Amino acid sequence: MRTLGDTEAGTEADTEADTEAGREAGTEADTEADTEDGTRVGAGPDMLTGPGRTPSPGMLTRAFHALHHGDEPLLLPNAWDAASAAALAAAGFAAIGTTSLGVAAALGEPDGQGSARVRDATIALARRLGRRLTCPYTVDIEGGFGGGPEEVGALARELADAGASGVNLEDGLPGRAGDGPLVPAGRQAELIRAVKECAPGLYVNARIDTHWLVDDPASRPLDETLARAGTYLAAGADGIFVPGVTGEHAVATLVAGIPAPLNVLYTPGRLRLARLAELGVRRVSTGSLLFRSALHAAVALAESVRAEGRDGGDDGDSGDGAGPDLAGVPGYGEVQRLAE
Repeated sequence: MRTLGDTEAGTEADTEADTEAGREAGTEADTEADTEDGTRVGAGPDMLTGPGRTPSPGMLTRAFHALHHGDEPLLLPNAWDAASAAALAAAGFAAIGTTSLGVAAALGEPDGQGSARVRDATIALARRLGRRLTCPYTVDIEGGFGGGPEEVGALARELADAGASGVNLEDGLPGRAGDGPLVPAGRQAELIRAVKECAPGLYVNARIDTHWLVDDPASRPLDETLARAGTYLAAGADGIFVPGVTGEHAVATLVAGIPAPLNVLYTPGRLRLARLAELGVRRVSTGSLLFRSALHAAVALAESVRAEGRDGGDDGDSGDGAGPDLAGVPGYGEVQRLAE
């Protein structure tokens, strides 16, 4: 893994350390050779921590796989930049994901369009996280950014070399909305197979969009979802992600019918984390929720400051000392330390 002093391209020694053995979730020798001192942030599983030592990519990848088979579901918060990822890791989350909507929106680009700019930004973010985090992280690569098996495989290898432990690969076509078509299951299986051939250790979370962005997801049958899950697992996927499924019966049916960890999207007001655990869900992602909530909080705070000026006296102060509730907001220095 790279320290903060290294460039994004890495040094010659770093390149030699990130071998194929490291991408294959790491060997014992890899674990010993790639453990190094560093100044990266994050809590991560207890097995990864220790004074003056940073876990190797192989250790992180093995830990990430194991987190899908623990006593409790993996709660995966999704970050959109290095600061949000570092803050979540510092809060003690065992692993971090990225959100393609957050990455794309920060660039002024729409999500899910296979944009080359979003692809490049995603790779750059993965490299930053590889230098900063001591917990595993997984990268949302949309549907592979429009590439075929060769391009998607190369992307997976690049992300693994950057330090990523997993990828999220969806089967919704670029620009899909509502009941638009999905990538044919056989073609999607080719992408999954390419990822596993080029970066065998990566945890491939195969996203199935049969219930995503549709008018009435609860009314949609699960037959196609289960069939696609079987195809993707046969191609090498490690887990299945079905966003948009929120009903208890549907979740239970998927858990029973998919012989691999099931990932669902956290939906406020629906099934709570404890109930999802009881149903057998192994991973719960926040998706773009944190990014959207941050946008809302920023606008709400700006509006409250504006309201102070309108409601106060001549000097803009109401005189009672009241103001926006800033409890828990990190200070300037705290944010600076996340980037150090």
